[in-house]
Amino acid sequence: MRARWTVYCAIVLSLGKVARANPLDTFGFGSRGAAMGGASVADSADPSANYYNPAALSAVDRLQISLGYFRADHRLYLNDKDTRVDPVKGLNVALAVPGKVLGVPVAFGLALHLPDDRVSRVRALRQEQPRWELYDNRNQRLYLAANLAIRPVSWLEIGGGLSFMSSTRGRLDITGQANIFSPLNSTLRHEVDADLTSIRYPQFGIRAHLTKRARVGMTYRGEFQLGLDLKARLNGDISSLTTALYDLSTSSVNAFLPRQVALGGSWDVTDRFRANFDVTWFNWAAYIPPVAKLDVVLDIPPPSGGWPAGITPPAQPASTVIVPLNMSDRLVPHLGVEWHAIAEHRVDLFVRGGYEFAKSPIPPQTRTTNYIDLDRHTGSLGLGVAWRPRSSFYRGELKLDTHLQWSELVARTTEKEDPADFIGDFRAHGRIINFGTTLTVGF
Repeated sequence: MRARWTVYCAIVLSLGKVARANPLDTFGFGSRGAAMGGASVADSADPSANYYNPAALSAVDRLQISLGYFRADHRLYLNDKDTRVDPVKGLNVALAVPGKVLGVPVAFGLALHLPDDRVSRVRALRQEQPRWELYDNRNQRLYLAANLAIRPVSWLEIGGGLSFMSSTRGRLDITGQANIFSPLNSTLRHEVDADLTSIRYPQFGIRAHLTKRARVGMTYRGEFQLGLDLKARLNGDISSLTTALYDLSTSSVNAFLPRQVALGGSWDVTDRFRANFDVTWFNWAAYIPPVAKLDVVLDIPPPSGGWPAGITPPAQPASTVIVPLNMSDRLVPHLGVEWHAIAEHRVDLFVRGGYEFAKSPIPPQTRTTNYIDLDRHTGSLGLGVAWRPRSSFYRGELKLDTHLQWSELVARTTEKEDPADFIGDFRAHGRIINFGTTLTVGF
């Protein structure tokens, strides 16, 4: 009987998850921004502005539609063994629609990140289980943003909107008869009900043109918490001896995105060379550990003649003690450059490069928990081609951008304070390779 109830509990807990954030914060949105190290707060006058700075949408001079794809492969090691973190991959789609209202330039934008594997994924790990907290399977999220922008004066642009992320709710019901003498002859019925819900959070941006060659910008992104609420109810008869009722409710943070403020500048050093610099503040101190809180009701009345020999009813599970993670706020710098290598009548060629440094916000895991993260250095390269055909059916502009990012996670050895720790000392290191392309069509 104890084994049977253990299986039921395992089924319920398998619906839990590992917390993760927004993949765009790590891998960027669109190939141009990714190739320039994400330094695009003051320089993103295309559909990618829906993520980097919605204010810049008002500088778009024609209808633009972008379609891109990227894939980021993880090679993350624990004690020199690959932890097999899933790749991040999916489609990026964006739209920028400019116009005028009473002579004032305005614009509307949409952005979508669609994973090509799963729309949403949940998984459970104990807080003692080692996991790459900021990377492990964080791609399984549907992202959508809608923005409006306005340019009230020639040197100032303002914009903002809402972003949407998907969350999960689920329920598991099991009814029937459990045969404790011959478990295989149990007659149990189960019903699983799960659905996706949306969470909204605001974003706001502003950009100012200081001169014809220099721009500054600021973007704010609000915090969001994707809650995972699961309920399980087991109600039935145990070998005609007694009844059993087991109610379990769990609540946890399915994903967490900290508040962010990004400041950036863009400077046209020459007619053909541009340099960008951004710094982003992440409010990681508000992070909530991804550990489920359990509420359990277990009611198994003893049979009138007592329990048969060898049968012991399960005890009510103990409450989970959540250990605080105590992450720290971080400033993440980004540097990007772009060289206009070829400027012909109908064709332009751009060469781009970038660098980003992200210091880990997670403290050394020397005690019970094992949330793994490392300082990350990211270098990036990219090419862009713009073509302006002059055909009878199309007189717009086509842009094809590509990028390659290499992230190196600095190796670190963690030594546990307790020599009898279940996990023990461990060494972590790794790298992430991100590559992709984006096609933008202007009309």
